[in-house]
This record gives sequence, structure tokens and C-alpha cells, in this order.
Amino acid sequence: MAESALLLGPILFQDFEVPERVRWGGRQLLTVHRLPGGVRVIDSLGRDDADIVWSGVFSGNDAAVRARALDLMRAEGGSWPLTWDWFFYTVVIARFEADYARPNWIPYRITCTVVRDEAAAVVQATVSLATSLLSDLTTAQDLGSGVALDAAIGSLASRQATQPGSSAYAGASAALAGASQQIGAGIAGTEVPLATASVSNAAGLSTVAGLAGKLAALTAARGYVGRAAANLANADT
Repeated sequence: MAESALLLGPILFQDFEVPERVRWGGRQLLTVHRLPGGVRVIDSLGRDDADIVWSGVFSGNDAAVRARALDLMRAEGGSWPLTWDWFFYTVVIARFEADYARPNWIPYRITCTVVRDEAAAVVQATVSLATSLLSDLTTAQDLGSGVALDAAIGSLASRQATQPGSSAYAGASAALAGASQQIGAGIAGTEVPLATASVSNAAGLSTVAGLAGKLAALTAARGYVGRAAANLANADT
């Protein structure tokens, strides 16, 4: 947590105020209908975010002032932006507790109730894009074209692979370009023997059928990889 800035409203937490960890999450509201024979029908009613909780210590000459500021924010009952790392919520301070040990050392614990998860749409878009890309490459891999896409799949599974400007994004883009070239070479290498293959006997027919099947698989794989590359290139639009 030390590497991430934690900001609640106008308060930027610093030094000992920054918690070692922040507790967050929640549950899915469910209605469970129990039917005869142990059968269950479950209705999902939506997300129910848990309170966000952390603790730390106000220290230094302005410890009491900063603690009082948070307590006044709690008393006011307003909505405040809460951000750290990838997280961005609108919250209400549900509970603030401080233990006045001495003027420059005031341990505290704070509980924030979530009004909205402001970053959910951004995170969901990133997750959906990554899932779509991996799905395309996995499908292309399973077509039996003989082209290995493990490197491209691995690069897209990397953190920040769908974030333009990151090294992971550059690596994923390069891996997809390499996969496209490999598929193109495979198509070119299959078209020539297919065009010259003899169908005068059973062996020739079998060879042609095999080459035609491989060409079809390569062509389909090129389509999936091409779509993945296009979607990745448009990740920031």
C-alpha cells in the first residue's frame, strides 16, 4: 500500500497515516429458492459493496488538526471521492475513531460506505477487452492450424497488456504481429503444394484434403488473430 497514494476528499494520507492494507469487496445479493429434491433456483439481485475500512496513525505537529478534519468530514455526512491505485469510489464516512495518545501520535480507524464504484466501468471495459482478445486467440489456437500462439496468449495475459503506452501493451502488439506473420507464412506455404498436388489417385486425394483442411484452419485463424490485433489497436478509443 505504501507505493499507492490514498486520497479521501481533500485529505492526502501520508507517512504513518497510509495504511498497510485497505479492506474492500462485498457480496452479490441473492435470493435462493429451494425446491423439492434439493434443486435450487438462484436470482441475482446485484452487487452489495462492503464498507471500505483501513487504519493508520496521524503523526507530527499537525496530527490533531488532520484528525479533526476527518472527524468533521464524518460529522458533515457528505459524499467524498476516495482513490488509491486502480480504485475510485464515491463514499460517505460512516465511522471515524481516533485514540489520542499524545499531540503528535493519534492512531485512527475509518470506515467508508460506498455510494458508487466510479472505476467499475473502466475496469470492466479493460477486463472485457482482455477476455475478448484471449478468447479469439484461444479459438485460433484450437483450430488445428499448426501455428503456435502460446507466446501471444501469454503476452495478452500480462498485466497492463491492454493499456496503450505500457511495455506490456507493446509486447502484446508485437506478439500479435508476429502471430499474423507466422499465419501468413503458413498460408503461403500451403497454397503452393495445394495448387500442384495430384488428385489422380487415393493418396493424392488424401494429400489434397489434408492441405485444404490446413489452409481452411489457417485462414480462420488469421481472421481471429486479425480481429484481436484490431481490437487491441483500438484499446484507447
